[in-house]
Amino acid sequence: MSSALSQSLIWTVIIGMALTNFAFRFIPMSVLSKIKLPDPVMRWLGFIPISVMGALFAKEILLPAFDAVDTIPLYLNPGIFGGIGAMIAFRLTRSFMISSLAGMAIYVVMRFLLGH
Repeated sequence: MSSALSQSLIWTVIIGMALTNFAFRFIPMSVLSKIKLPDPVMRWLGFIPISVMGALFAKEILLPAFDAVDTIPLYLNPGIFGGIGAMIAFRLTRSFMISSLAGMAIYVVMRFLLGH
């Protein structure tokens, strides 16, 4: 396969993914924003962001990507400290940005202190 063909294929795939992402996200949001949804549905939709974040991070925090030979105890996992710090920061500030930054900072510090 020539490099010109592979470059055009890569850009075609990137543009196709962007258009698909746009269609599946923007179109439903633009249609639903014009409709008055019932309060229970709106409450239910409010739980989606935190559920997605929990699902994305739970595996990374509880099952870090260490080699099978180099496993570490859960209490020495820097991700646990970062996750707990992020939860505490969110509880105190109710700011997703501050809690994310606090979690990342604590993770980096603990990784340095624990030597991982």
